[in-house]
Amino acid sequence: MRALADNVYSVGVIDWDLKLFDRLIPLPDGTSYNSYVVKGSDKTALIDSVEPEHVDELIAHLVAAGIDKIDYLVALHGEQDHSGALPDMLVLYPDARVVTNPKCKSMLIDLLDLEDEQIITVEDREVLSLGDKTLEFVYTPWVHWPETMSVYLKEDRILFSCDLFGSHIATSDLFVSDKCQAYEPAKRYYAEIMMPYRKPVLNNIKKISDLDIAIIAPSHGPAYDDPKFIIDAYAEWAGGEVKNEVVIPYVSMHGSTKEMADYLADALIERGVTVKIFELAEVDIGKLAIALVDAATIVIGSPTVIVGPHPHAANAAFLTNLLRPKAKFASIIGSYGWGSKMVDQLCSMISGLKLDLIEPVVVKGAAKNEDFDALDVLADRIVEKHKEIGIFE
Repeated sequence: MRALADNVYSVGVIDWDLKLFDRLIPLPDGTSYNSYVVKGSDKTALIDSVEPEHVDELIAHLVAAGIDKIDYLVALHGEQDHSGALPDMLVLYPDARVVTNPKCKSMLIDLLDLEDEQIITVEDREVLSLGDKTLEFVYTPWVHWPETMSVYLKEDRILFSCDLFGSHIATSDLFVSDKCQAYEPAKRYYAEIMMPYRKPVLNNIKKISDLDIAIIAPSHGPAYDDPKFIIDAYAEWAGGEVKNEVVIPYVSMHGSTKEMADYLADALIERGVTVKIFELAEVDIGKLAIALVDAATIVIGSPTVIVGPHPHAANAAFLTNLLRPKAKFASIIGSYGWGSKMVDQLCSMISGLKLDLIEPVVVKGAAKNEDFDALDVLADRIVEKHKEIGIFE
């Protein structure tokens, strides 16, 4: 039994072996499904649960902690990695009631077949007394679903923040012990899950600013006993400032596009631009997502496959459009054999980002001297664009 504070315990599950979350997101370091018990003098609450496949471990932790009665099952989020064990919890604690907001109630009924009478709803900033401990519910929508909320334990100054401020990492540390090691998993989590919701992230950071927070306890990853560290990081990542960085995700079939990508990368580096280059056939999309957080410019490299982009390049464009990074500029490089609509198709795939398109460089066959000259011009144009927005050092 691990205590965050007096009568506040972490009883969740560490998943050391999970390597792919939602069948999409690579997890090089596993993850955790955090669940917390708050024992008041009158009532006991369980905040969040775990994935259904780990319910036996959750039950074992509750038994080990001597939790023989739970009055409230607080559901911060309807997604199953938070709420999936609720039906089992209601069997184990039949007198308990699920506490959530109205939007999440509807989702829990749809996803888990819960009954209406099993659920109590709370409004934004409503409080629930456990006796000598008080829970205040804070709606934090769109980080990352419309119904997500946090709960603030007033007496112990703990914010149970749901997915906000989380990280996918399996660790025996209850709290962050090494900020340098914690930074990349937290940024990966932000990039993969929170980046499409930058404005709600900033709005919710502002919303919780009136709370006196000593500990942030998210639903994934370790807790933060220095809340400023992760709040400041999120404010930077979600803010509008970009860096003098270019991300080049590319794929090459016969070497032509690779040669162009490598040449452009070298040209940019010589001009003082930070470059992050990713070969898409074997890319860790989490690493690519991290790179997209701060980059000012994205250059997609692709050969032509039946007049269109290579599927790996199309997937990268689709993913980038989905993640909605704050980049300002984009371009496309690549090659074709006999005809190509690659540029038009890739541009349509990232149209949601409203990027300023810098003249692409697409060549027939292998790149020749004049094509490398065009890549130098592209590098110069990128530098000019970065200077225009004041990020070129």
